[in-house]
Amino acid sequence: MAGRDTCRDQGGSSGLERLLRPRSIAVIGGGSWCRNVIEQCRKIGFGGEIWPVHPTRATVGGVACFPDVGALPGVPDAAFVGVNREATVAVVRALAARGAGGAVCFASGFREARGETADGARLQAALLEAAGGMTLLGPNCYGFLNYLDGAALWPDQHGGLPVARGVAIVTQSSNIAINLTMQARGLPLAYVVTVGNQAQTGLSDVSQTLLRDPRVTALGLHIEGIDDLRAFEAMAAEAQALGKPVVALKIGRSDQARAATVTHTASLAGSDAGARALLHRLGIGQVASLPVLLETLKLLHVTGPLTSNRIASMSCSGGEASLMADMAEGSGLVFPPLDATRRAALRRVLGPRVALANPLDYHTYIWGDIPAMTTVFSAMTGGDLALGCVVLDLPRADRCDPGAWTPVITAMERARDATGTPLALVSSLPETLPEEVALRLMDNGILSFGGMAEAIAALSAAVRMRPAEGAPLLAPPVAPQGRTLSEAEAKAALAADGLRIPASAPAETPASAAAAAARIGCPVVLKGCGIAHKTEAGAVVLGLATPDAVARAAADMPAQSFLVEEMVTDGLAEVLIGVVADPAHGYVLTLAAGGTLTEILEDRVSLLVPASRADLRQALSQLRIAALLQGYRGRPAADIDSLLDAVMAVQAHVARTLPQELEINPLICTATGAVAADALIRTGEE
Repeated sequence: MAGRDTCRDQGGSSGLERLLRPRSIAVIGGGSWCRNVIEQCRKIGFGGEIWPVHPTRATVGGVACFPDVGALPGVPDAAFVGVNREATVAVVRALAARGAGGAVCFASGFREARGETADGARLQAALLEAAGGMTLLGPNCYGFLNYLDGAALWPDQHGGLPVARGVAIVTQSSNIAINLTMQARGLPLAYVVTVGNQAQTGLSDVSQTLLRDPRVTALGLHIEGIDDLRAFEAMAAEAQALGKPVVALKIGRSDQARAATVTHTASLAGSDAGARALLHRLGIGQVASLPVLLETLKLLHVTGPLTSNRIASMSCSGGEASLMADMAEGSGLVFPPLDATRRAALRRVLGPRVALANPLDYHTYIWGDIPAMTTVFSAMTGGDLALGCVVLDLPRADRCDPGAWTPVITAMERARDATGTPLALVSSLPETLPEEVALRLMDNGILSFGGMAEAIAALSAAVRMRPAEGAPLLAPPVAPQGRTLSEAEAKAALAADGLRIPASAPAETPASAAAAAARIGCPVVLKGCGIAHKTEAGAVVLGLATPDAVARAAADMPAQSFLVEEMVTDGLAEVLIGVVADPAHGYVLTLAAGGTLTEILEDRVSLLVPASRADLRQALSQLRIAALLQGYRGRPAADIDSLLDAVMAVQAHVARTLPQELEINPLICTATGAVAADALIRTGEE
């Protein structure tokens, strides 16, 4: 247990650290779940004291019982509370009174079940009051597995083994946690922690504590909802400071962002966009499935994040080479073409009959020739490449002899030593990479991926892991629904923060609209007031060339009042700028194709406020309409700096007023400027 003591000296002795690295464990309850906890403690090799607690039983799991928490012979570092939800509150109060380090609350039926139980929220408040300053995991959670120190507050089976160092995984789902421990991919698990409904101790606090353990190499998160934006931001900052990469699988869409329906932005952004923007902003890798989460963690454990997106692929099959190339399409990974030096080295070994390319099919001419394969693998890697992939599927050991395949692995190890470039074995199928091979490779510093698709996704996730520069995130306040400003009010408010708007005038009648057009100068745009989506309602008419045309259009329009505006006639592209307050993730800023093309093209990118000018420029380049902004087929380019000025003005307004929702659609981009042709704001005030 010396390793655990070292960790405590470095990280302090908080209740959460005592809970996760206990010397003594109390197990409260007498059911099968509690017996399982004792059994799993024995299996994992826990060397400390185990104290069952039950009021009437002599033993639980073959260990002598104590009648209550007060009768325990010492103060437990950790406790598994496996009684019903009402009794849980009293037990937690007794543990807190004894000064216990922390408790896992197994029972459900608290706030997470407020839709099914009328008293769930009340009971959770009582639980938190009973705990006081004592650390709680859950309720409604399985607890945790510490494979480094041999501690299992875990009421079920699991598939992990003791390790000296490895990755930590934190999840809100106990069942997913069980499944992840059953992985056979050769991933060393240091901790697996479930947090349940996060009544007191959330995913961010647990993650931060795990990252501080020097034996943890990387962190994987399965997230249903961010517990606390500021705490999550602090956790990501500490991970960066410690040089420990974090990768996350974020699921679900919250109701907060979906509930906003005034603008197009609400449907475009949503909570999923906010989550993705948050993870990107904080330098956290993003994956879309559990297999890719595990494969990415393997990569991060062995090599850390990739230094670039430039990789090489080698196989003895043209089909495999083509699959690697096809699967990488759109992933952001690059297979650089071979330079003259690499081609010459490869030609000397492979001869004239092999087509030299990246991905490379080196055929089977050199199969089993370790020096030749070493030369090929070395020539394909090295230099500025971040990683080399060798595609290899091992035959079934129960029916075949894999001996002829092992020279490839030997050549990989020698090439890695010669070039210093990380190498990864990639199997086409997970089934063709036995766990014992993956473990042996990892012991020798060679990465292995079970499945091509998983490999490509993991490599892609491990490239984009640098946090964006800039100020701390702007967190939305808890605010009422607010009121929706008129278009004229919204434009005036935004103009105060530097946004350029067209000349305009309000009008109450067709005649006054015609008079306003005469003052502004035709052509003009006529808009009906009080209508959110004017185009769909027939409440906007463009290009009215005379005051009489304005009067006629106003008479036919389904509106009681009007806005007459200068018409911007030299537009090159239309952009949507929108912001939605997403309580879970911050203010989500969306840039998209604007005007009538917003929903048709579904061309958008999301960031979080505040975003730097450099990040905004990069985001604009990712849009499909970037070609229009840059000048398409001889047309002039839009004034990108003016467009960026407009977005910065919107961010300034958001920071100053903290609205619930804001949208400019369209922002008309010209060769010399950018003008907000329409705007909506839903305030954060009643």
